[in-house]
Amino acid sequence: MAYLSSLGKYKDLGLLIIRIGLGAMFIFHGYPKLMGGPNGWAGLGESTKYVGIHFAPVFWGFLAALTETLGGFLILIGLSFRPVCLLLVINLFVAAAMHLGKGDGLQGAAHAIEDAIMFAGLFFIGPGRYSVDKK
Repeated sequence: MAYLSSLGKYKDLGLLIIRIGLGAMFIFHGYPKLMGGPNGWAGLGESTKYVGIHFAPVFWGFLAALTETLGGFLILIGLSFRPVCLLLVINLFVAAAMHLGKGDGLQGAAHAIEDAIMFAGLFFIGPGRYSVDKK
């Protein structure tokens, strides 16, 4: 398929599309959690018990919601890209552990695992040319 071989020169555009899509969706899902207040954060933060953290669920829930919302925005614009990717991988690891711990199985944890894999790969690739971090 030689006619597709020239698409490699548009990798920065591909990264931009990925960043905008993932960033927008993480803002969309994270913002209601962030606005949920201490009661919502406590419920969210209790997910840390599945990775052995049993204290300060409100704090951890707030950090998870903030990471998802602000992290989504930073991914979208490509600022502090690699540190944010790392934080989102950790956040998604906890989410996957929570789904597995609750008995949802791989089907329930699949979305968190898929996103974690994507952010882990993006951590190494970087944000691309069309970003605030452009290197």
